[in-house]
Amino acid sequence: MEFLMDPSIWVGLLTLIVLEIVLGIDNLVFIAILADKLPPKQRDKARLIGLSLALVMRLGLLALISWMVKLTTPLFSIAQFTFSGRDLILLLGGLFLLFKATSELHERLEGEAETGNSNRGYSGFWSVVIQIVILDAVFSLDAVITAVGMVNNLAVMMTAVVIAMGMMLLASKALTRFVNAHPTVVVLCLSFLLMIGLSLIAEGFGFHIPKGYLYAAIGFSVLIELFNQIARRNFIRHQSRMPLRERTAEAIYRLMGGKRDNDHRGEEPQDETKSADETFAEEERFMISGVLTLASRSLRSIMTPRTEISWVDCERSTDDIRMQLLDTPHSLFPICRQSLDDVIGVVRAKDLLVALENGEDIVAFAEQTPPIVVPETMDVIKLLAVLRRARGRLVVVSNEFGVIQGLVTPLDVLEAIAGEFPDEDETPDVVVDGDGWLAKGGTDLHALEQRLNTFELVSPNADYASLAGLLLSESGQMPVEGEVITMPPLRFEIIKVSEYRIESVRISKIAPNDRRPEEE
Repeated sequence: MEFLMDPSIWVGLLTLIVLEIVLGIDNLVFIAILADKLPPKQRDKARLIGLSLALVMRLGLLALISWMVKLTTPLFSIAQFTFSGRDLILLLGGLFLLFKATSELHERLEGEAETGNSNRGYSGFWSVVIQIVILDAVFSLDAVITAVGMVNNLAVMMTAVVIAMGMMLLASKALTRFVNAHPTVVVLCLSFLLMIGLSLIAEGFGFHIPKGYLYAAIGFSVLIELFNQIARRNFIRHQSRMPLRERTAEAIYRLMGGKRDNDHRGEEPQDETKSADETFAEEERFMISGVLTLASRSLRSIMTPRTEISWVDCERSTDDIRMQLLDTPHSLFPICRQSLDDVIGVVRAKDLLVALENGEDIVAFAEQTPPIVVPETMDVIKLLAVLRRARGRLVVVSNEFGVIQGLVTPLDVLEAIAGEFPDEDETPDVVVDGDGWLAKGGTDLHALEQRLNTFELVSPNADYASLAGLLLSESGQMPVEGEVITMPPLRFEIIKVSEYRIESVRISKIAPNDRRPEEE
């Protein structure tokens, strides 16, 4: 046991352990790539068999040191090249690495390695094990020759090999999982194997390539790949901050050929309609867009605003109320006392007409169906549950001061998804006007975006939901008739203003060569 007290023994052992690990990493990486070709249940088994065979093979070669020495004895010569047993093994091993790395790269780059479904074809277990054995023979030869050249004590060499293989066995599962989870790392490792295969062939022909050159190239490539992985991780982290609903909507928008946010502002317009229509018809794209944006819309954007509500004043005469019901095509009416903010109940027009014919008291009749009131801050998705409980009746929207802001019916939600369904006494919010569009000031911005096929109008932080609100925010004051507000790529001309309200706007698209220099 006196040799254990020799510091040179320990230095040689530690050095050899490090070298054996370095020389075994490429073996471990290729075993990971080969094991990935097996079914998941067999991968760990193949990995353990591969590393165990490598350990047995290296210990066996170390026990045959005398035979290892003879491998360097020249056997024959061809021209100026002299070949030994070691050279032949290196040549065959290099050719094997070149063949396998090239075929694996071809599969990875051509997309043949994985089909993305459960019917993926796996390789046979023993065919993979045989490839691992051949690989172990090549790498074990290199590692054993290095050990023989550094240390003269057989026990030290075997100890270093056992410790190194044990450490690689512990790290193999994590390394295998990492390599197979990152396609770019797999391609990089296969490139390393190509380089190692070329170096083995060069060694077989007697051209010694210093290992430092190989390790420097590998180290530099690993550093670049590390930066790539950090950048990818930061990108994924940034994407994960976006709500899942928003990421899903973004993906489907791109599938439909649409553009979101400011990704493509300033680019030349492209003909995307044709490619999008090949996947979705215009009506389908419109409805999918409506569904995806429904959760992000405010209640104000889908409700019927206060100024357009038809309501019945219970203080009026019976004849006036009957005439109002017959002249208005709506089926539901809020019953109020002199003011819309004093709602008694919500009744159906036909039921109220019957009650009037029977001489019933309107107030008592309306109180039987009290209004359902929701705050204007309610989420549209939560509103759906309220509408289900309302059983076809309308829902009243109120602000924090109890002032009625609008009404919502199931039809309003349907219009937000499928487009506008105007009543007999209504005109569409947006109509084609020559080479542009004529829109009402109260037009919902989400619907306007869908109609104009643009994604430039809605801002998640804005406190407005209509076209008039957008123009007021952009102008900073009440615009006058004839005023033009430009928001590339759209031009808005105020057509009619009444009582401090924008009634109608003409919208047209700006040609790229018509933009002013400051707008570009």
